[in-house]
Amino acid sequence: MAFSHHEGLLSKDNNLREKIKIILILAIPAVIENFFQTTLGFVDTYFVSKIGLVEVSAVGIANALLAIYFAVFMALGVAANVFISNFLGANQQDKAQHIAQQAIIMAIFLGIVFGLITLFFAEPLLRLMGIAPNVLEAGSIYFRIVATPSVFMSLMFVLSSILRGSGDTKSPMIVSIVINVVHALLDYVFIFGFSFIPSLGIIGAAWATVIARILGSIGLYFYIKRSKTIAFKKEYWKIDWKHQWELVTMGSPAAGERLVMRAGQVVYFGFIVALGTNTFAAHQIAGNIEIFSYMIGYGFSTAATILVGQKVGASKFEEAKQYAKLCTYLSVVFMTILGVFLFFFGGWTGTFFTTDIRVLDEIKVALQVSGVFQPFLAFVLVLTGAFQGANNTKFPMYLTAIGMWVIRTLFVYLLGIRLGWGLMGVWIAIGLDIIVKALILWMKFTRGRWIITKSDPKTDPESKCHPQTTKETMSCCPNNY
Repeated sequence: MAFSHHEGLLSKDNNLREKIKIILILAIPAVIENFFQTTLGFVDTYFVSKIGLVEVSAVGIANALLAIYFAVFMALGVAANVFISNFLGANQQDKAQHIAQQAIIMAIFLGIVFGLITLFFAEPLLRLMGIAPNVLEAGSIYFRIVATPSVFMSLMFVLSSILRGSGDTKSPMIVSIVINVVHALLDYVFIFGFSFIPSLGIIGAAWATVIARILGSIGLYFYIKRSKTIAFKKEYWKIDWKHQWELVTMGSPAAGERLVMRAGQVVYFGFIVALGTNTFAAHQIAGNIEIFSYMIGYGFSTAATILVGQKVGASKFEEAKQYAKLCTYLSVVFMTILGVFLFFFGGWTGTFFTTDIRVLDEIKVALQVSGVFQPFLAFVLVLTGAFQGANNTKFPMYLTAIGMWVIRTLFVYLLGIRLGWGLMGVWIAIGLDIIVKALILWMKFTRGRWIITKSDPKTDPESKCHPQTTKETMSCCPNNY
């Protein structure tokens, strides 16, 4: 959806029905995109599970480390999304174009750096997980192939975010559908072999993923080149250190949030590994099933970031709050429905991955626990997106750090290991963390002061903040939004 069309919709958002329509126009393509992105991981796990549970664990361990890479790339994407939506909301299209190109430059740099780290340190990084030698061997092969060309991962995150920041969630959706269909076909052919192509096993799964990401990067770049909102200019490819620093400043808390989460995940993954290879495989399979519920939350989170970002950029703080609430409520409804499905039918979906009775029992219990906390997960995902759209990336970071280390990791150890509850204890700990974060985010949101304004009262005659308020301080407008 081009920004001009999106801007036209925003001019009509005076009533509830129109607001919901705008949210759904943005959220539904993002949900579909997330669905197909999730399918990529699902297909990988499904096909790899046909090779063996050791390979499932190997891919799971590698993906746990890849999640740290994703944390950095996603954070840069968040920063680009927020700046672009803010600038476009303030009718500063030229600035939006400039920072979009600067974000691409940084994405290429970060992708190369992480690729070199993978090339030289793949095995030492995986050893940190304390995995068995046979899992380490398979995991290191998969990890090195998938993560050495990290530049395509970083470009996909940033190019998608540039399009979303301009109000276009449809183009990333189309690219996601195409590359996931291609990925599924390549997965089957490379893993099991076809005609003159030999069976490559886990190596084939890795190469299928890499090719899909290369095609995705090309497709997203093509859509940006066609965009009338983000038109590339030759002079903007020169490194602008001011914009680079702005991206780092905005993205660092978002990166910190995800890195804290992933670091904690590495630790409690180690606890799960200690419960046995089969239990870890059950955890991975349950996670790949449960992740489908995230597609709803992330879809509405995307809508919240775009709409809140544009309304904050236009200094329409009340409307920003209204959109954040509506995105949250809609997400809660849909994710509750998915939670019911997970509770009653989640165990059945495990039969697509394994016939091991013990593993299936653990998958069923994990997904029943997950089904209960889905409404709370909706609050966490959407409100985090709203806070980011409001330039407030630090609070979610602090909350994630506390939740991950004080609640999740601690209770995974206490419930899963010490009390012997196994995988059920692990997922209860995850649920406790999500519930606490949801309650705190909602209290912070409803009490106000969740928006950070980018205007400077000394130079902006429209600012209503206290004279002592500086550029990066919290909004102190009368209504405390």
